[in-house]
Amino acid sequence: MSEADKMDWQGHKLITLAASPDPDSDQVAVRLPEGFGRAAAQALASLFVGQGRVDLPIAVEAWVAPIAARAVTAGLEGDIAGQLRALVATRRGAPCARIWRNRAGGVPGFCLNLPAFLDEYDELDLPALGAAVRVAVTGLTLAAPSEPKLGLSFTDLNLLLARLGLPYESAMARDVAAALSGFIAAQADLASSALLNGAPGFAIAVPQLPASLPLPGLLAAAQAAQAEAAQAGQRRHETLLGFVTEPEIEALLGAEAVNFAPALSATAPDGGLAGWVRARLAAEGLSAEQALAALLSGDELFTLPRAGAQGVMAESLKPFFAFLPSVAPAAPAPSRRMREALPARRSGYTQKVAVGGHKLFLSTGEYANGKLGEIFIALHKEGAAFRGLMDAFAIAVSIGLQHGVDLKDYVEAFTFTRFGPSGAVEGDAAVPAATSMLDYVFRNLAVNYLGQTNLPPATLEEADTVGDGASERAPLLPLDLPAPAPRERRKALKLVS
Repeated sequence: MSEADKMDWQGHKLITLAASPDPDSDQVAVRLPEGFGRAAAQALASLFVGQGRVDLPIAVEAWVAPIAARAVTAGLEGDIAGQLRALVATRRGAPCARIWRNRAGGVPGFCLNLPAFLDEYDELDLPALGAAVRVAVTGLTLAAPSEPKLGLSFTDLNLLLARLGLPYESAMARDVAAALSGFIAAQADLASSALLNGAPGFAIAVPQLPASLPLPGLLAAAQAAQAEAAQAGQRRHETLLGFVTEPEIEALLGAEAVNFAPALSATAPDGGLAGWVRARLAAEGLSAEQALAALLSGDELFTLPRAGAQGVMAESLKPFFAFLPSVAPAAPAPSRRMREALPARRSGYTQKVAVGGHKLFLSTGEYANGKLGEIFIALHKEGAAFRGLMDAFAIAVSIGLQHGVDLKDYVEAFTFTRFGPSGAVEGDAAVPAATSMLDYVFRNLAVNYLGQTNLPPATLEEADTVGDGASERAPLLPLDLPAPAPRERRKALKLVS
């Protein structure tokens, strides 16, 4: 291949970028199409570690040429070499690393970039996808004629779903992924069947497709391909579909999320919005300004899938693939904790105290095993609004206790709360002082139900005032520092990870 030919490869202008397989390695010159970008250059540098220069057209020709020669020997029609070059140049597909390096051993794989088969209107070009599958199966067979198993797979399912306007975790998204897999599997069966040459083969199985789809054209195409494959009966290979996970190949194709994995971030490595986010905004008809307004209003536009979502997707793909990458298992649906009803007649106690001179009655209700299940807080002469708030608070705490909230969590949250009435406590020797009525309530409960007698003592302060102190009237100087917080628990350092 001449230098002039390399300047324009498959209709793409070539540029040279400096890249390295990792930060600790020396950079090498990588020649590739202008639109591929630095991530693809780094992927090529990783594929050919130790080479001082990597030229994509030359690297492609190194594995395409042997395949083309064997195609001629086998008498196969069509320009398979040109089709394979075109798949790489358009970033629609590429073989696994061992094919690039012309090395034997292992399952030969080929990865298809699903979003690259969407047109400008985000409609799937199914004829082109089917042709790519058949070319990939034929190419892998010619590259490794003696291998009974192939690993045809796809990448960036997440972006495809976003461009189709389907949330990754939705049932519709899983049905689309399953139908696509069924279509790809049937096309692969047909290609493998055509390569039998009269030799004994393996029976073609037809996995079940979803009953309906938001893309009726896809379902019809998958059904037709399956019917044709079933009629063919046998194929050359034992297995055809399987994920040979190689991030370098998927990066070369421009994938944001490998294989069928969900997105991990809403931002791209360069700090901008990820492609799947832009695709989702476009699918919902939102401009960047409208999206920003929605975010400022509290809407969650870019919610990432929950843990285990990839496992659920894997279950829908399992009937079509001989092997899948290891993923987190599907998370079970969160179960709502049932409320544990209190007995009709229950024990407990009523404590009468005065906090800072204000009377308070605390009553408790217990389960048969002595566990706290409800509280009541009655006030003597406080205002109606304050009493109503305290009643509602006690009901909320009781409901939480009956649904399994640990009393320790309430004690941690509400001890040391500081508001009036507060002060010395009369009537409860275990709690000599409280910073508020809530502080008293949970100190009392901690002693009686948790045996927790080592809480730091309440430190009392004068009641808050508004604008009558020297500190209020003094100017705020640059070097003035706030006084240490009075909350006792903040005196100790806490190590967090």
